[in-house]
Amino acid sequence: MMNFESARANMVDNQLRTTDVTSHSVLTAFLTVPREAFVPEKAKALAYIDRDVEILSAASGKPARYLMQPSPLAKLLQLAAVTKDDVVLEIGAGSGYVSALLSQLAGTVIAVEEDETLAAEAKANLAGYTNVSVVTGPLNGGSPSGAPYDLIFISGSVEEVPASLLSQLRDGGRLVTVQGYGGSARAKVFVSERGTVSENVYFNASVKPLPGFAKAREFVF
Repeated sequence: MMNFESARANMVDNQLRTTDVTSHSVLTAFLTVPREAFVPEKAKALAYIDRDVEILSAASGKPARYLMQPSPLAKLLQLAAVTKDDVVLEIGAGSGYVSALLSQLAGTVIAVEEDETLAAEAKANLAGYTNVSVVTGPLNGGSPSGAPYDLIFISGSVEEVPASLLSQLRDGGRLVTVQGYGGSARAKVFVSERGTVSENVYFNASVKPLPGFAKAREFVF
C-alpha cells in the first residue's frame, strides 16, 4: 500500500522547494492537506506526481477538469500572499483540494463550482473544513452575495478576466490567475484600488483552462 504521508513530504521537498516556493505557510498547507483525498479512487496512486490529475473526464460530455500540478499551484498560492484575515473567493472548486489548501491560509473561503457532480464531491471532501463554503453557480459569475473579497483565486487558466469578478474585490483586493493558454500563459495579479484595476505579470505557467472564460470574439471587417 502506498505511503501517502511520505509521498506528500517528497512532493513538498522535490516539487515545491525546488521551484522557489519558500513560504512557510504554503509549504505547511501542502504538507497538511491529503491530496489523495481529492482525486478519484482510480487516480489515488497518481495524486503526488508532478503533473495535472484528471478529476472529471471529457468522456462525461462535459469539459475535462483537472487538479492543478503541485508546483505552479504552490507558486500561485505564494504569489497570492494569503493571510488569516482574508476573505477569499475561489473560482473553480473542482473536487475541493485548492479550497482545502486555502482554508489553511485564509480566514474564510467561498468556493464556486458550476459542475453539480464536482460541487457535490467538493462539499463531501471538505466536510471537516469549517471555514470553507461551496456554492454552485457559473464560474465567471463569482459569488456576489459574499463580496467584497480580499482575494479572488482562479484555479485554472483563463483567456479573459471578466469585469463581473473584478467588481467583487474590495478596495485594495487582488485577483490571482493564469491568463492565456499553453506555454505562453502568465501568472498575473490584478489589484483593485479606488475604482481602478491594475495588473502585474510574474511568471510563465502552463495550467489547464477553466470553462467559461474565453474572450468574446470581435467582428473584423
